[in-house]
Amino acid sequence: MVVDLAESRAKIDEIDKEIVRLFQERMGVATDVAAFKRSTGKKVFDPKREEEKIASLCALAEDEFNKTGIEDLFRQIMSISRKYQYKILGPAVNEIPFREVGELDVDEDTRIVCFGEHGAFTEQAMEEVFGKNITAFNKESFREVMETVADGEAKFGVLPIENTSTGGITDIYDLLVDYDVTIVAEHVVKVEQALLGLPGAKLEDIKMVYSHPQGLMQCARFLESHPKILTKSYSSTAGAAKKVAKEKDITQAAIASTRAADAFGLETIQPSINYESQNYTRFIIISNQKIFLSDANKLSLCFEVKHQAGALYNMLANFYYNDLNLTKIESRPIENRNWEYRFFVDVEGNINSPGVGNALASLKEIASKLTVLGNIAKR
Repeated sequence: MVVDLAESRAKIDEIDKEIVRLFQERMGVATDVAAFKRSTGKKVFDPKREEEKIASLCALAEDEFNKTGIEDLFRQIMSISRKYQYKILGPAVNEIPFREVGELDVDEDTRIVCFGEHGAFTEQAMEEVFGKNITAFNKESFREVMETVADGEAKFGVLPIENTSTGGITDIYDLLVDYDVTIVAEHVVKVEQALLGLPGAKLEDIKMVYSHPQGLMQCARFLESHPKILTKSYSSTAGAAKKVAKEKDITQAAIASTRAADAFGLETIQPSINYESQNYTRFIIISNQKIFLSDANKLSLCFEVKHQAGALYNMLANFYYNDLNLTKIESRPIENRNWEYRFFVDVEGNINSPGVGNALASLKEIASKLTVLGNIAKR
């Protein structure tokens, strides 16, 4: 028997219209469900009820293929229904414990800590954001900066988090989980790495180069073109410059900024040795206060999900349904939990916007753990 394609397509069109009608009818009933949950204080997400419902629907399938398809279809329908209910209900009052401020309040007595030695790119970022009329000091490790801010010894801290050439700085992401700090702002600095040495040193004199791992990576092509030069990681680029200046060994050099050369009395042997001419580093401003600036336009989140199929999709779909643009996602392994990961995401938006509030309400119910790292403003 020859099947009439046009007739089959016409039947599918009619079935699809009925599916759309029934879907919209179901979403209308979801409005009533949302109203009931609002009045009784029940959570939108009821995993036990959903699993029971999926099992009963799958039992109606005629074969295993259709059973799998029905499970997938109704998990999507239920997920969409939840998102619709969150949109109707809106976020709970005081669910997001952040206080809005107009500007970062600083004066000459404000203590601000930044990573690295005097002359570091982080110090440049700090001065460009806050100016020089502050009480600034340095710490030699990311952890020390986090601790100093978390303990209240400094009002703000400045740290690098991402480079356009080498990507995210994973140590920072891990530390953001360990310390109760908030990202309040970000600042971007164009980074030009230079090869620095003692006065009079020439390129052919250099046998060992020190720098932060990011500095070494950003200048990998230059270093590969000089295979006789050995490299060694150091705590910071400016710290490497200080070491070379202190040890006064003409065979040693540092990869750092020309600011560091000025700070420690070194000379630039070769400027701009990073292989990407458009080399930028993004720095974050952290505080131990739960605050956000009025013009904040990026939300930074950290979450964990159950190790099961579709878990990450269900989280990320909340951004789509609330018209939030996902701009970044990073994953980091969770300590002592093999093959499980913690996700860091940035999305465009302000905490005061309904879309952000609705997305957070949904994420909070379905995530194993959710942390708002900050609502970030550009500075």
